[in-house]
Amino acid sequence: MVKLTKIYTRTGDKGDTGLGDGSRVAKHDLRVAAFGTVDETNAALGLAQLHAVGKLQQVLATVQNDLFDVGADLCTPEQEAPEHPPLRVTAAQVTFLEQQIDAFNETLETLHSFILPGGTPLAAHLHMARTVARRAERLVTQLMAEQPVNPEVLRYLNRLSDLLFVAARRANDDGAADVLWVPGANR
Repeated sequence: MVKLTKIYTRTGDKGDTGLGDGSRVAKHDLRVAAFGTVDETNAALGLAQLHAVGKLQQVLATVQNDLFDVGADLCTPEQEAPEHPPLRVTAAQVTFLEQQIDAFNETLETLHSFILPGGTPLAAHLHMARTVARRAERLVTQLMAEQPVNPEVLRYLNRLSDLLFVAARRANDDGAADVLWVPGANR
C-alpha cells in the first residue's frame, strides 16, 4: 500500500517525473499524458458522483477505483520478467463494464438521433467524463503505436466511454430527457 507522508518531493522541479518502474521521463511524455488524462477522467467522475445514487453510484465508485488501476498500469512500462509484477488491468475489469452497460441499457429506448451532452446535472457530468475518457483512449492508442501497452487498458477505456454514455441516458430519465441533435435546426 502507498504511504504518503510528504506531498511535495521537489523531484519534478526540472520538468521530469518518475514512472512505476523507477525510470524518469519528461512531464510532457506521452505516457504521462495518457495516465494524466485517466486521472482527469477520474476527477470528472468524482463530480458525477455528487449527483449519483443507488446502483449507478456503486458502479461509479467501482470505476473510480479501477481507474487508479488503469493509471498504475500505464505508469509502469511493460518489461519482460520484472522483479515485482506490476498491477495490470484485467479482462475481468472490462467484463464488469460490459455487464453494467447491458444492465443499464435494458430499459432505454432505441436512439433515432445523436444526443447532445446535457440534460440533468448528473447526465452532463457523465457526458463530460465520457469525453475525457475518449481523450485518454486516443492518447493510449498513440502510446501503443510507440511502446508496448497492456491491451486491456485500451479495451477498458473504450468500454468505459460506452458505459458513461448509457449511464448519462439513464440519468436523463431513462432517455426521456435526452437532448437530441436536430441536424440543421438553426440554419
